[in-house]
Amino acid sequence: MPVFEERGITHLDLHGIRHSDVDSEVLNFVYKFQDALPLIIICGNSSKMVEIVTNLLVNSEINFSSPRFGILRIESF
Repeated sequence: MPVFEERGITHLDLHGIRHSDVDSEVLNFVYKFQDALPLIIICGNSSKMVEIVTNLLVNSEINFSSPRFGILRIESF
């Protein structure tokens, strides 16, 4: 799982992750670092990746924002 910290915020970079592995990667990341909110998920320019992660977060009742396309910020859950 490509995780890094930048400016005090923990990031998950989904570049190179297969669509079929995204759900488990994202949920593992969110629960592992839940005490460090907010968190950033980098989906990149893939509309499909953004859609997969957005649907997962909505279905998991995880509150997030999208400061710009391809970036999702986990706020709370």
